[in-house]
Amino acid sequence: MASILSRHWHHLPSREVLELLETDPEKGLDILEAGERRARFGPNALSERPGRGPLLRFLLQFHQPLVYILLAACLVTALLGEWVDTGVIFGVVLVNALLGSIQESRAIQAIKALARIMTREATVIRGGRKQVVESLDLVPGDVVSMQPGDKVAADLRLLHAHQLKVDESALTGESLPAEKHAGTLKHDTLLADRRNMAYSSTLVTTGSALGVVVATGDDTEIGRISTLISEASIPETPLTRKIGAFSRVLLYVILGLASMTFVVGALYGEPWSDMFMAAVALAVGAIPEGLPAALTITLAIGVGRMAKKHAIIRKLPAVETLGSTTVICSDKTGTLTKNQMTVREVMAGGKTFTLSGGGYTPEGMFSLGEQSVDPQGHPALMECLTAGLLCNDSRLQQAEDGWRIEGDPTEGALIVAATKASLLQDGVSETLPRIDLWPFDARHRYMATLHDGGIDQPRVSYLKGSMEALLPHCRNALDAAGELVPVDSKAIEQRAHAMAQQGLRVLLFARGNLPVEAANWGAHNPLENLVFLGLQGMSDPPRSDALTAVAACRAAGIQVKMVTGDHAATALAIARHIGLAPAGETRVLSGEAIARLADAEFIDAVETTTVFARVSPEQKLRLVEALQNHGHVVAMTGDGVNDAPALRQADIGVAMGRVGTEVAKEAAEMVLTDDNFASIEAAVEEGRGVYDNLVKFITWTLPTNLGEALVIMVAVLAGVSLPILPVQILWINMTTALLLGLTLAFEPGEPGIMARPPRNPRQAMLHLRLVLRIVLVGVMLAAACFGLYEWALSNSASEAAARTVAVNMLVMGELFYLFNCRSLSHSMFALGVWSNRWLLAGVAGMILLQLAFTYTPAMNIAFHGAPIGLDAWGRIIALAAAIYAVVGMEKWIDQRLRLKTV
Repeated sequence: MASILSRHWHHLPSREVLELLETDPEKGLDILEAGERRARFGPNALSERPGRGPLLRFLLQFHQPLVYILLAACLVTALLGEWVDTGVIFGVVLVNALLGSIQESRAIQAIKALARIMTREATVIRGGRKQVVESLDLVPGDVVSMQPGDKVAADLRLLHAHQLKVDESALTGESLPAEKHAGTLKHDTLLADRRNMAYSSTLVTTGSALGVVVATGDDTEIGRISTLISEASIPETPLTRKIGAFSRVLLYVILGLASMTFVVGALYGEPWSDMFMAAVALAVGAIPEGLPAALTITLAIGVGRMAKKHAIIRKLPAVETLGSTTVICSDKTGTLTKNQMTVREVMAGGKTFTLSGGGYTPEGMFSLGEQSVDPQGHPALMECLTAGLLCNDSRLQQAEDGWRIEGDPTEGALIVAATKASLLQDGVSETLPRIDLWPFDARHRYMATLHDGGIDQPRVSYLKGSMEALLPHCRNALDAAGELVPVDSKAIEQRAHAMAQQGLRVLLFARGNLPVEAANWGAHNPLENLVFLGLQGMSDPPRSDALTAVAACRAAGIQVKMVTGDHAATALAIARHIGLAPAGETRVLSGEAIARLADAEFIDAVETTTVFARVSPEQKLRLVEALQNHGHVVAMTGDGVNDAPALRQADIGVAMGRVGTEVAKEAAEMVLTDDNFASIEAAVEEGRGVYDNLVKFITWTLPTNLGEALVIMVAVLAGVSLPILPVQILWINMTTALLLGLTLAFEPGEPGIMARPPRNPRQAMLHLRLVLRIVLVGVMLAAACFGLYEWALSNSASEAAARTVAVNMLVMGELFYLFNCRSLSHSMFALGVWSNRWLLAGVAGMILLQLAFTYTPAMNIAFHGAPIGLDAWGRIIALAAAIYAVVGMEKWIDQRLRLKTV
């Protein structure tokens, strides 16, 4: 069969296509045949293009402005004949490049791993049953069902299409969705005009269809366009852009200071070779070599932590933005609630029936008041349940661990309710076979199915949807005996409102007729001459963790707003239950009311409204824009095709991983794998922690660079020998960044991280208090380093030993200051001494390295050092502890001042 996969399928009749692919439109492939074809044709995935190899990634690590300075330092020391210094500086640059390329490789692999988590799914017919499979497992001959929001997973020849439109912009560049049909086309029809084909990676925007897979993987049209396939890359974020800009400014500052150092020294009559070394030392000292790696690693750790909490970050800027979120607009069903629907009440024939039982187990009783009844004796009830069973695309299946639903939970609840009345899905579907479908769309808010009523019988249509969408089109209703009577709209609305006030989700069911000759909807309107059959009210209990998450968000200064398509009373009842609205709250803004409000009025209303009901996707977009007009940073959840504009407009678009369409997922920055509101709250908390850790690292590393630069400048201005040499500075910067600074990326979130207001995204990373602290610590490090160096020389120590004292002073000062930086406002004891074991391991490793630096002959030769005595260590530890104490006192004073201003 492999030889036929290159055919032009669009010009073949669908019957011939099915024969060539040896498949059946109703039964599909059997499971064994599908497995054999999977082994023969391979996975339905595009082959990865070879991207940058390890060597190129390694070489590109040298293509950075600050690395140019280090390479220039290598050249200067080589020209001066300082071969050991040249070797050490180049060795450090080499190690830095190696670590950078390894980290980039790991980051790319992490992005690919997250992409694998976000696998697409497709609904196929295999062995006569509909089932959901990973798109990777699709094979030629599979019969695939498509609904609005689906991403086409392979190239398909359409067999049936109903009002199908497909966004093919990814393939053809055409901005408007293409209308599709299942007819036969001419052989020379161009790709963009092949209306009977649906191509891989395109998106279903409206309608439904059934198609047969004709090509997978590299054999698809998208697979042939190699330019559309690019290697995974690490996206640039606003933060990394800020750091990049900072690096470029720092480059010019370093070159300016180094030049000034050389000129000043030369004017003082110092040998030019010594001044070259001083300029090199200053340049090397001022470069924060570990900053790029720290940024990448901290973000990667944050993304990994979020993935473990069911939040997949698709776009790295979301990590930073999450910490600034001020409003979360959340859907109700499945996000704030469990999405485990159970029909509790049915109104039919003017009577209200209650159902017992729970979950998807089809066992339970029907009651009228306190009395159990046989549903078979109530024709209107049976017809309402039949409508819920037939106007349905899901299936109830019995598995080893119990009953489960394949499809939508709401539809599952309708099947279970009908099964409790002994209406079996297969039997009823055989009696009234479906011949056409009008799929649900968020704009018209109903679904309709057309059925063959039998020989010489009119076609029967069943509809389900919102009361507002269907009730105005109902002229008649069924009474208790199943006879037609004029519809009592007021009584129906009152009953629906009463159900909604109990927190039930209410759907209306109706029936219509079409002429016997109608083969499909054609020109017929599904809403013509409807008969009201009844209401079904479903309970969807709130998630227990949603209550805690909502409370945590409110404590963090984050507003939570419920945005749902459900009835206002239902939404308000759930909002009260989970703590979104107080017990006496009655304010709900409905989609109808929103439509009447002018933009200025709506902008004012959104700030004081918590619950939005019967909201259309277009109104979601308007809601996001109104909140952003108030200066809010908005997170918006969504799962449908029409939610995509709102998700794109939101600062953080959050798509549902389980029930969300591919269109919604691609528009979002974050995807929830468990569709749970608590995961949004956890991601916001993690985002705040990630940003905190980045600020902590920068606050920790900059005083060292400042201190080293000050030491060099003071030495040159004072006309004395350099207390630290370029190779020693590189040793300090690289080892401390790797063993000490990077451990801050593993700091857990601080206590009270969700008890403070959101961060203003326009706020500078380092506020004035932190800048002053960086200057204070930098000056203390420089003073301690220079002072101990001069003290050692005055006590007859060699220059090499005095420099070793100075190096250890800087390292120990950084080590003690690291404990200050575990929290920027509290003592480390408030966090728990043992809460970051990576930090403690890094401290231990740094101490061992410094002992080796100080006492091993090889290190003494390489870094121009010498052993030092215990008395020197005593002074080093004392001054390092003093730095820790001064910073601790500064934090304590700052806390006291802030408490007084509250």
